[in-house]
Amino acid sequence: MTDPAFTVRRMARPELDLMIDWAAREGWNPGLRDAACFHAADPGGFFIGLLDGAPISAISAVSYGGAFGFLGCYLCVPEHRGKGYGIATWNAALQAMSVRAIGLDGVIEQQSNYRKSGFVLAHRNIRFDGKAVAATPDPDIVPLKEVDMPAVRALDLACFGYERTGFLGAWLNAEGHRVLGCFSGGRLDGYAVIRPCRENAKIGPLFAHSPEVAERLFDAAVATADGPVFLDAPEDNGAACDLAERKGLGRVFETARMYLGPAPTLPLNQIFGITTFELG
Repeated sequence: MTDPAFTVRRMARPELDLMIDWAAREGWNPGLRDAACFHAADPGGFFIGLLDGAPISAISAVSYGGAFGFLGCYLCVPEHRGKGYGIATWNAALQAMSVRAIGLDGVIEQQSNYRKSGFVLAHRNIRFDGKAVAATPDPDIVPLKEVDMPAVRALDLACFGYERTGFLGAWLNAEGHRVLGCFSGGRLDGYAVIRPCRENAKIGPLFAHSPEVAERLFDAAVATADGPVFLDAPEDNGAACDLAERKGLGRVFETARMYLGPAPTLPLNQIFGITTFELG
């Protein structure tokens, strides 16, 4: 990109709201509190492209503890696509990241472009959507409290692969987010978050030690929803995809989970719903 009228810089906090509005316009259906939660993950991890001072592109490049990064919210306003502004924004974000490995969830059609930057496909994620019928309330599924947070952080670390303390604190405590856990013998066997979105609600994460626990958490989350729900599941976790389809959810689209650098070794059989395509 050689256009002197175009610059890329880190976002100010209010500009995250604009980025989320752009994502909604693309049909990504962001959560109502996503901007604040994303900012808590890494306040300096968001970039905006300006043409003659007007915002036209954006990307998130969040760092988790300086060890792992995740790219998302890669956006350019329609009237300026195909002119090099988007890739210039992408390159600026990549150059600013000083981490050992970077992940992303990109649309399948863009895989070849991501490969040009060195990203390698790890697996696919499937978005499911639909009206699920809730089962009978399960007394062992309970709202998680502050006293439970050490156990939640430990399970989250095992399933996500990296500490994400700032993000998790915001995600679990955001207005409208319902956080549910399943305990047995004093051990946390799984937890789920369901959050209100521009359209209906999304469940994520849904981490569980077994398909049975995942199903009980899913049912409890659905019982709190007023309408259809979305669930993003790794395709390689056949039990997660089977759960979504048995509950009446249909496949909407898929993404490619790709990594630049050493990919984390994740227990996909315990990941029944990823947290968010934007931040991993």
